[in-house]
Amino acid sequence: MFVTNIQVETALALGATPCQATAQQVKRALVIALSPVLDNAKTVGLISLPGAITGMIMGGASPLEAIQLQIVVMNMLLGASTLSCIISTYLSWPSFFTKTFQLETTVFSSD
Repeated sequence: MFVTNIQVETALALGATPCQATAQQVKRALVIALSPVLDNAKTVGLISLPGAITGMIMGGASPLEAIQLQIVVMNMLLGASTLSCIISTYLSWPSFFTKTFQLETTVFSSD
């Protein structure tokens, strides 16, 4: 379900904090931002063989070591993407509200 500006304003008017009023939008933004990375992580090793696996196997390492290294690399990429999405979302969140916790209308203008 998509939350509109009116629903956020209604929640704020009913006494919700800005965090409570926008929680659904923040969750949705994080899911959308992380979906490409998660989809990529699902297919590694099954559909595509990334460079770390291929390079290590061609260099003479055992396939088990190559796969372990690739798992570490994919987890690090997933962690870095998740951390950067969370930090950027929560750092930009206050710019959507005025000092009196009203929704900032200039953020949503197309000018």
